[in-house]
Formats: sequence, structure tokens, C-alpha cells
Amino acid sequence: MAARSPRLAPLARPVRLALATGVALVAGALVVPAVQAAPAQGADVGSARPHADFNGDGYADLAVAAPGATVGGSKGAGYVAVLYGSAHGLDTGTRQVLSQNTAGVPGGAEKDDAFGSALATADLDRDGYADLVVGVSGEDTADGGAEVGLVEVVWGGPGGLSGGAALASGRNLLDQLGIEGRLTTGDVDGDGDMDVVTVERLHDPRVLKGPFGRDGAAAQGEQVVRDEFDTRVLDLATGDVNGDGVTDLVAAQIDNEEFDARRVAYWRGSRAGLTPYRDVEGSDGYRLKAGENLDVGDVNADGIDDIVSGRAVDGYDSDLDTPLPTGGRVTWIPGTPDGPDGTRAVHLNQDSPGVPGSAERGDGFGTDVRIADVDGDGFPDVATGLPGEDLGAVKDAGAVVVLRGTASGLTGAGARAVTQNTANVPGTAETTDAFGRAVRLGDTDGDGLADLAAGAPGENTGAGSVWYFRSSPATVVTPNGTTTFGAGTLGTDPSNARLGAVLAD
Repeated sequence: MAARSPRLAPLARPVRLALATGVALVAGALVVPAVQAAPAQGADVGSARPHADFNGDGYADLAVAAPGATVGGSKGAGYVAVLYGSAHGLDTGTRQVLSQNTAGVPGGAEKDDAFGSALATADLDRDGYADLVVGVSGEDTADGGAEVGLVEVVWGGPGGLSGGAALASGRNLLDQLGIEGRLTTGDVDGDGDMDVVTVERLHDPRVLKGPFGRDGAAAQGEQVVRDEFDTRVLDLATGDVNGDGVTDLVAAQIDNEEFDARRVAYWRGSRAGLTPYRDVEGSDGYRLKAGENLDVGDVNADGIDDIVSGRAVDGYDSDLDTPLPTGGRVTWIPGTPDGPDGTRAVHLNQDSPGVPGSAERGDGFGTDVRIADVDGDGFPDVATGLPGEDLGAVKDAGAVVVLRGTASGLTGAGARAVTQNTANVPGTAETTDAFGRAVRLGDTDGDGLADLAAGAPGENTGAGSVWYFRSSPATVVTPNGTTTFGAGTLGTDPSNARLGAVLAD
């Protein structure tokens, strides 16, 4: 993923709404015209994720995928919905629904294409507008065969997103290029142009070097970094983890033959591109045990980006020598001039002081992690989802927790949680809602605070919904005025769409 947007404080569970479910998706239709923006102010691309401002009006926008959705009668074709930011936050009146049946978007909606299987943002063509990078992991091609996958872009502009181009397709059978977690953006060669990073053969980083032409061609070609070992990349993020001014690539990995042996690897960026990878080591001199997903951002505000990893799984052999594994955990790894320092890693779970709730098997604490300053104190915070959290007798209802950043790093002190049962949050927690399966932080109202979006793909029997919370310095996340939307708002087919399974960085 591109450098990630800050994550907001824990969400309350999304409301169970009687979203209209009988409206079919008008393939690729623009549901409501996008806002006509002021002159482009440029995407805010820093060491963290780029500002997702597709229409250049200065407000972060939200892209959310429903990769399992039926489009034009094709099950699992997938679509991406976009809501635009404003002075009042996300505006459900300015929305788009994009699919491969949308005019200007490459390809056509086909069964199990999974358009939106991964999302990232960056200004790829240097026109001052953030563009939307979309993974289509189930795409078949004549050359590569079944599920080689595809990565494409939909261009930003003053009227919002429109038109697009294919950036790359897989070259190997079942490559699934553009699958969730294996897509990000960042300037990994330090030339001032944003690059797109994906993964081929499940473990080799593939860098498409910007700038990009409107035909999708990468002006500087590609770099593929071969992995000599049989690893699997689970998630990607970018940021400057050694403070040298060039963006680095960070990955959550596993050994193919040892499923629970999760670790963090990173490739330093340089003028020549990515250098050979290094593993983050712990205080015992061995590779630090990490998780399935991660984000990069400067949690302690020391000028060097840190890594935050989420390990949601528990119940494996590695639990025996993994700190705080029960119910999942979040690990903060500080960046230094010599790179990430795993010897100073801090592990938190729901049994850590200040963290709401209690650690229970299967909670999924750490399922997704995002970094951003939610309360405006100058220290980026971390939002994480717990889609397996039980609320009383309601199983797997889900929750979101926001952990606070400080000069000393990540802490459980002052952490907050939200669920669909939180006061003033629309809806009611229900079994298998999986609220918090995906989270995202971005300043959608221009007040300098990162606002929280949380997906609940299990909502309404797999139709899925998304909740949006505005932040304030006093309350971190404000349940009052919370917005929720799903198929009824978007005019899409709700059947097994799992809207909210993927949110753009």
C-alpha cells in the first residue's frame, strides 16, 4: 500500500440499517455527479500515505471496495465506491460507483474478477490530483492464464475520478497481482515521482517506476526484486524508516512451510531503487515475530517513520514465544537512522494497561492497522480493528480501538474503543458483522484531525456497510453525527458484496 493515512480512534459498531437491497448496480454508473473542485492543490504525499484527494479540493476522499459484488449480472466482478470529503466531512451526496463496466476503466466486469481486491492512492501522473490504484486479482489474461491479476488506475481530476489505464498484469498462473495487501505506492527511488509496488509470484516485490503516462506506461520501467527464499508477502507499506529522505518498502511476510512464522522485512529505497531486503530482528537476535498486516508512520514524532504491525491470529505453536498473543496484538517498532529497531519493540493487546476490553481467543485485535494523528497533539495514533470481538452474547460483532501515539511510542493509556453498540452510533451489533475488518484514517473535513472509517463486510448477511466518524481533540472519535452507508445509498446489488472489506490508503 501507499504510505498509509492515519487511523482514527476505535469505532462504534455500524448500525444495522434496512438498506435498500433490491436496487441493481448500474454498471459503472456515476450515481451522483462528483463535486466540482477548486483548483488542484496537489496530493499531500509525505512519508506516510498520500492524501487521497481525488478532486483537489483540499479534503481527503474515501474509496471503499466491494470485491465480491455482482456487477452487470457477473458475480464477484466487484466495484469500488468513492465518497468525497467536504467542510462537513464525507458527503454521501457526492459519490461514485466504479467498476470495469464504467466508461474509461479498462476491461469488463466478469465473474470473480474481484475489482477492488486492493486499493491505494497517489498522484501518478504529476497533475496535482490523487489517483486511485485498483487491484483486480481475479483477472484472467490470454497470455498469463487464470487469475494472473491486473493493476489499473482511475485518474483524479477537478471533477473527481474518471478514465483509467492498465498499469500491469500478472505474468504467472495464479499470480493474483493486485490481491489485498500486495499493493502500495511510494517514491522508492527518490526521484520525486510516485511508484507503484505490487508482488509477483506471491513474494517478489515488483516496482512500476513513475511518472506514468495517461496510457499507464511507467516512464522509468520496472524493478523486480527476487526473493531467494520461499516466503509469502501478506501486506506492504511504504515510509522512510531510516530517515535518509528516500522512501523504503516494508512487508509482513511468512514462511510458506511454517504458516505462523510471521516476520517484518524491509527494502531500503535508494536512487537506484530498492536494495536487498533485511529482516527486523528482536532483542534475542532472531527475526522479530510480527503479524499479517502493517503500516508505517512517525508515531513518536522524532522525524523517522516507525512500523506498526498487527498480528490478529492466535492459537498457533508460535504463541509459546510470542509476547501477548491471546486475542491478537499490535506491535510498535521504532525507526532509527540504522533502520527499524526491533529490540525496542512494544507489544500491546487487550490485556495491556489502558486498552479497552479483555484479551480473548479469536478477537482479532490487530486485524488492520492505520497510523495518523486523530487528536491533533502532534503524535500520530494507531487505529486497529477487532472484527472477532464479541459484544455480550453477540458473536463476532466487531469493534475498533484507537491507541495513542506519544514521544515514547505507542501506549495503551488513553485508548478508546467504538462498536455499533456505542451511544449515538447508528445501527445495532449483530452476529458476524465483523465491524473493524478494515479501517482507514484521513482528514475528510480539513480540520487537521484524521477521521475514522471502518468497514463491516458481514453487515446485512454479507452485503457490507461502512461507518465514518469525525474526530475532535476532546473525544478522538465523535459518535454524534456518524455517517453510515451501504448498498441502499450506493444503488448497488448487495448480494455477498462484502462492502467495506477493503478501504483505500
